[in-house]
Amino acid sequence: MNWRTLLGIGLAAAALASGWSAWHHRKAAVPVAADSLRSDYVLSDFEIVALDKQGKESTTLRAPSMERSRADESMTITRPLFLLPDAAGHHWQLQSDTGWVSAKGEEMRLRGNVAGDSPSDGKTPPTTFRTDALDVFPEQNLARTDGQVTMTRPGLHQSGVGFRANLKSGQYSLLSQVKTRYEPTAAR
Repeated sequence: MNWRTLLGIGLAAAALASGWSAWHHRKAAVPVAADSLRSDYVLSDFEIVALDKQGKESTTLRAPSMERSRADESMTITRPLFLLPDAAGHHWQLQSDTGWVSAKGEEMRLRGNVAGDSPSDGKTPPTTFRTDALDVFPEQNLARTDGQVTMTRPGLHQSGVGFRANLKSGQYSLLSQVKTRYEPTAAR
């Protein structure tokens, strides 16, 4: 054998060893969990209307961005606005800095500057509530928090710790440390 053949075989063996090493390290460098952290999809500036089992609107969601987790199919939302219809079909508005929705949509979590406003149908007294965290269960027509809540309606200002509301009937309860201030409105 001449020196050129030996050099060619040596270079080919070195290239094979180098390629195998690079291939092996590339596969090992990709974390297994990285795939589960990725999003299935991302929506931007969107509106989604979810229907109940009877085909009626149960929730409408508007937001600038939403990502669905590949791992558990839950959704993380930026600045969500949820519109929840009451018994007459008028909408409660719930909004916050961030939101999370379970995979099947049975639970929503609103966090940061949560604002809830009653329907503006002219029949319902304008009612607002403010808190830092709110959990909503649309199928049960339930909204709740264990945190500090402030509620207002014409002539009434209430605050307390803990809150439960039936979104269909409009009935609500402040659970503890309740303070109420009546503010008479001027007769017209």
